[in-house]
Amino acid sequence: MIATAAGWELSRRTLPLARPLVMGILNVTPDSFSDGNRFFSLEAAVDRALELEQEGADIIDIGGESTRPDAPAVDLAEELSRVVPVIEALAGRLTVPISVDTYKSGVARAACAAGAEIVNDVSGLFFDADMAKAVAQADAGLVVMHTRGRPDRMQADTGYGDLMAEVKGYLADSLALAEAAGIPAGRIVIDPGIGFGKSVDGNLELIRRLGELLTLERPILVGPSRKSFIGAVTGATGGARLFGTAVAVAVSVANGASIVRVHDVAAMREVAIMARALA
Repeated sequence: MIATAAGWELSRRTLPLARPLVMGILNVTPDSFSDGNRFFSLEAAVDRALELEQEGADIIDIGGESTRPDAPAVDLAEELSRVVPVIEALAGRLTVPISVDTYKSGVARAACAAGAEIVNDVSGLFFDADMAKAVAQADAGLVVMHTRGRPDRMQADTGYGDLMAEVKGYLADSLALAEAAGIPAGRIVIDPGIGFGKSVDGNLELIRRLGELLTLERPILVGPSRKSFIGAVTGATGGARLFGTAVAVAVSVANGASIVRVHDVAAMREVAIMARALA
């Protein structure tokens, strides 16, 4: 099961989807679940981004607010101070596009002005009414993700009558918001939101049934990297979830994912390419 889109259109280029793309995670936060505070300084963040590119990342996704379960919100000024200097420092040095992981239109606008080409919105355009307009005006690529509530509340209810129907419906509504704002379909990627308002069994079901989302006719991004559902199954913690992540990435790609968002870029790039070849 492979998405039909030939490429992902961004503001300055089109990324071919002939093979799975690897989005490298760069958290410039003090409290992200896996690597919080490791790359919080400007120098450490820049070095890590260049390292991710060297490892084979096709995209660097920079986030200034943790969206792990129960994470507190970060105000606009603080998030801007975390991400914009990093993007400005990298914009002339990276050869791959920069993505900004935010649900705030103010951060999206500033990040795109600084050099970002993608907005990765974990709310699917629902937390900020101005986000779709900001993305459209920047001609940016867009990731719309399914979630159930904000990070500090999203795990309060992880029961679904029909998980795939709700995820698919939510993403269809996100696509409608994007279309209404004038964002071309070729700029948009969908993300089922692994770990966002889902139980362990729900996350496993999402990956198992991922191909059902291909009827939305957009490339699929998945982000299972090092997440707690892997630990719940394997007993591994944090960075030791490499092999569990590899299996989740492989099955996701085999079931239709075109982009994987990961911490361990070199390893998961190889896993994704091999999974696509087998699929």
